[in-house]
Amino acid sequence: MAPDRPPASGGWREGDPVGRRRSADLGALALESGAVLPGLRMAYETWGPPPRDAEGCVLVLHALTGDSHVVGDAGPGHPTPGWWPSLVGPGAPLDTDRFHVVAPNVLGGCQGSTGPSSRAPDGAPWGSRFPLVTVRDQVAAEALLADHLGVGAWHLVVGGSMGGMRAVEWAATHPARVQRLLAVATGARATADQIAWWSAESAAVRGDAGWRGGDYHGAGPGEGPHGGLGLARRIAHLTYRTALELELRFGHQPQPGEEPLGGGRFAVESYLDHAAAKLVRRFDAGSYVALSGSMRSHDVGRGRGGVARALGAVTAAARVVAVDSDRLFPPELSDELAAHLPGAAGVDLVPSPYGHDAFLLETGAVGAAARELAAAPVPRADRSPAPAPAPAPVPRGLQDARAGAGEPRP
Repeated sequence: MAPDRPPASGGWREGDPVGRRRSADLGALALESGAVLPGLRMAYETWGPPPRDAEGCVLVLHALTGDSHVVGDAGPGHPTPGWWPSLVGPGAPLDTDRFHVVAPNVLGGCQGSTGPSSRAPDGAPWGSRFPLVTVRDQVAAEALLADHLGVGAWHLVVGGSMGGMRAVEWAATHPARVQRLLAVATGARATADQIAWWSAESAAVRGDAGWRGGDYHGAGPGEGPHGGLGLARRIAHLTYRTALELELRFGHQPQPGEEPLGGGRFAVESYLDHAAAKLVRRFDAGSYVALSGSMRSHDVGRGRGGVARALGAVTAAARVVAVDSDRLFPPELSDELAAHLPGAAGVDLVPSPYGHDAFLLETGAVGAAARELAAAPVPRADRSPAPAPAPAPVPRGLQDARAGAGEPRP
């Protein structure tokens, strides 16, 4: 019997089961590049009592390959179980007996929000036509969703990794709408090291013959850019974990039943193969390229006089959490955030052998920070943010760029 081949895209498609997700059609969105994205749709999930005001609403923002399904079982419409289940629920740190919790699927994603695999106005997938979107654009889309839901301000905005980038951008762009900020394993801007990793991952996807310039969504099962997306996942996974953990778990051991000297795999290779095989069945390659491009261009200080000045305008009570073994978002990036956020008091440094993925795994420490921050008083309302400079011209690399091409044009 031939092995089951994955669809060209693992993203959610119109006509698939909707599961718990809901969606909002929000009209056109003007992008930072100067382009306009028509027909914006945002998918999201909610938990807890109906929204009342800022005292009752929490925004949870997911990482690169996450989605709106923060808590809940896998099933129709949801290929994986919730990714932060111990943080959201009755009696949990984000207590749904008290808070109305909202989790959107990011703009550019592939689980119901507008992205490369979703339908453009002409009914065909966006594919290579999907424009470059920045973290700031993603926050603009989420702000439209908040307007749609009637949320004027958030009691707490929380995110880790790429979600942390958006959380920080939320607090800088909309200081009056963010009362508390929890930034976990993230930074104020992309570093050269991160840009290098994410560029390599995008190049792996775009180098696959099945990529077809970004227009592969009509291809048959097994004919999408699965090899490239799987390679990107393998590269990324090495930045998510630590050398020590891989050594302790796998060492130099062969995969059971295989002999490396006879063409078989080492155990760590099998581990990476498994991670790749799972991702290609639940994610879209175009979204991977688009979102890695968003992360590469991330800079909260762009057009605001630099990082220090942008963060200095944040009025939220803030908590910054870092992982001591994180090699993708090392603790010094959290130090920079805490040093310039007026409402932050240092960094909560979480000890863990798991590296960057500890923001998902060390839920006791992250949950404690969330619970304490949710109960903390906000800074006095009479503290005015630092005046922002006039917006700078849009960098040339953002002008007329296309995420489907993978890189901003020089």
